[in-house]
Amino acid sequence: MQYKKNILILAFAMLSFFSTQAQSKYAVINTKYILDKIPEYKEADKKLKALGDLWQQEIDEKQMFLDKMYKNYEAEQFMLSEDLRKKREDELFVKEKELRDLQKKRFGYEGDLFKERQKLVKPIQDKVYNAVQKMAAARSYDFILDKSEGITIIFADPKLDKSDDILKELGVIN
Repeated sequence: MQYKKNILILAFAMLSFFSTQAQSKYAVINTKYILDKIPEYKEADKKLKALGDLWQQEIDEKQMFLDKMYKNYEAEQFMLSEDLRKKREDELFVKEKELRDLQKKRFGYEGDLFKERQKLVKPIQDKVYNAVQKMAAARSYDFILDKSEGITIIFADPKLDKSDDILKELGVIN
């Protein structure tokens, strides 16, 4: 008896949910598609990639130098006095810490790359977000789904994709 009651309650809840959803007006956009069509974003992305490559090259060079230091130490450690061996190990430790600190400074959370991305990309993302809000208000959408990275949509009717409308709002396409 309790089982049937639970099934009826669940069925009623689902029916209520779906009838509420049917009344909602929504749209689907793809922010990655939109951003990829904006010339300023492409330029910002290119700058970020160049900076990232430059900083990675700097880290790679320091890593090669550290690797060489380790190899030299391994080859010579048996011939070194205790004091000299300790001094070389300390040097290796300091160089390894400098390398980790540089990696964190360049690529870590709130590192140089993050700050540059905030400076170059965030204003463009804000512009897109404002265009989305403007379109949602003008067309009375209850919600807008983003089908780009990170969110899974099993099926989205192509006629619901309003990405080109956002690009028109931004003046990127006619």
